[in-house]
Amino acid sequence: MREKPLFTPLNLLNRLVSNIPTPLSQRWRRARFYLSLCCCCVLLVVGCQSRSPGPGSSTSGADARLAIGTTGRVRTLDPADSLELFSGNLLYNMGERLYTYKSGTTELIPQLATELPQVSEDGLIYTIPLREGVVFHDGTAFDAKAMAFSLNRFIQNGGQPSFLLSDSLDSVEAKSATELVIKLKKPFAAFTDLLAFSGLAAISPQAYEIGPDKFEPAKFVGTGPYKLANYGSELIRLDRFDQYWGEKPANQGIDIQSFSSPANLFNAFRTGSVDIAYQSLNPEQIDSLAKAAEKGDWQTITGPGSNITYLSLNLRDDTLKQTEVRQALAMVIDRKLIQQRIFNNQVDPLYSLIPSIFDASKPVFPRVEKANVAKAKALLKKAGYSNTKPVEVEFWYRSNIPSDGPAATTIKAFIEQELGSLAKVELKSIESATAYKNLDQGTYPMFMLDWSGDYYDPDTYIHPFLDCAEGSVKDGCKQGSTVGQGTFYFSEKMNQLIDQQRQEQDVDKRQQIFAEIQDLLAQDVPFIPLWQRKEYAFAQTDIQGVRLEPTQAMPFRSLSHS
Repeated sequence: MREKPLFTPLNLLNRLVSNIPTPLSQRWRRARFYLSLCCCCVLLVVGCQSRSPGPGSSTSGADARLAIGTTGRVRTLDPADSLELFSGNLLYNMGERLYTYKSGTTELIPQLATELPQVSEDGLIYTIPLREGVVFHDGTAFDAKAMAFSLNRFIQNGGQPSFLLSDSLDSVEAKSATELVIKLKKPFAAFTDLLAFSGLAAISPQAYEIGPDKFEPAKFVGTGPYKLANYGSELIRLDRFDQYWGEKPANQGIDIQSFSSPANLFNAFRTGSVDIAYQSLNPEQIDSLAKAAEKGDWQTITGPGSNITYLSLNLRDDTLKQTEVRQALAMVIDRKLIQQRIFNNQVDPLYSLIPSIFDASKPVFPRVEKANVAKAKALLKKAGYSNTKPVEVEFWYRSNIPSDGPAATTIKAFIEQELGSLAKVELKSIESATAYKNLDQGTYPMFMLDWSGDYYDPDTYIHPFLDCAEGSVKDGCKQGSTVGQGTFYFSEKMNQLIDQQRQEQDVDKRQQIFAEIQDLLAQDVPFIPLWQRKEYAFAQTDIQGVRLEPTQAMPFRSLSHS
């Protein structure tokens, strides 16, 4: 079969002109008209053949902006009050700390410091040399006084994460413009790792105040490669900071678009409205996108499973203050079934607060077995409950986290199925930003939460959960980590064990102490660990430099359009 002549704008012009039976002068006028039409056609064809710039960008390559879609909502950008994963990721990219982790590893390297600290023989004094020539986003010069201001403000303003530093730091002062001296209350084996926490970013003393609750939730003025250009509930814009001292980002800026539901995020990514989809999609949507990525439709990026989900049990609650009730609930939750039914095997069952990425992790919570179910029933009867007087529990979860609803419904079903008429569970939900504000008020009897470690050490899954600075067995915790988690748990023995592991420099001895801590956790049950998961991100095929660090952070400065 003969091939048909190739259809081009020039062929079209020849046909039109040759078939016009008009005088010569009119033919030339019409020829000029059709020549103009032809040029328009050529421009359209060329335009269609060229790929338009990616979402959020005006040009391509290093001059482009990138759009990241998420369902996350940012409660605050104030580093002294931010404890949520997504806001922490923004602080990670806009701010800088004394130390950070080498990309792709858990190796600590200097950032605003110039070398690792010199530590005194007693483990109490840290002397840290600082970088010169660094400026804040408002033009203020960075020095040791600014760093001391930032750390002191973190403690004194009394935000949610303040306990991370207040429990260990005695004083911080500028010995000179380029030398910082930190004194600890007692030795802390993981203190240098703690200094890499996103909330310990340097902030401009000209832009912030020190004082209880003097927070700035809608602004950030740090030293990082990006500065905050716009802060809104649906759109946050980060611009490249031209005075940044280090390697400049491979893009002009990042537009972070917050979607009202996973379905909207899913559709926006599939249609190319955003370059990257990150936190959070439903398990079914993750499966769908991952399968399409195998065909080359886009990219799948996964990170290690340091994120854990758990139940926080309020020991001030009249029902949950009974140890037998907490132990019984922990015995009847089938984590394996949650892994399969809810998450399509995208999570692993968790039987301790310390995730399995650490050697110190010990599976201390019981698995669902007939013997354990019988024991759970016996515990409830011992606590005074019966078929006619069932234990009643109010179970809260976050309405904006895609998997929380199905998981909470499944857990409720486990409890009521295994315990029968001995237990009733009432489900309630609330948006996460509101929940985080109320946790330390004792508002929720039982709440499902998640956590990603602030620094790469098992301590970040122990101290922020179980330590109490002030309290008693009778009244519970009044000040400390367990207040922020909403449990108000107090145990003198637990406090002693936490202090021991923090001061112990011998790795093997420290492992043994972590084992004791986890045994006591399973006995007292202020928390019930549920699962640990990988982090997923999806990127369009023309996006380069996407990665998730072991700390769960996503670096923005490496992102670019190809």
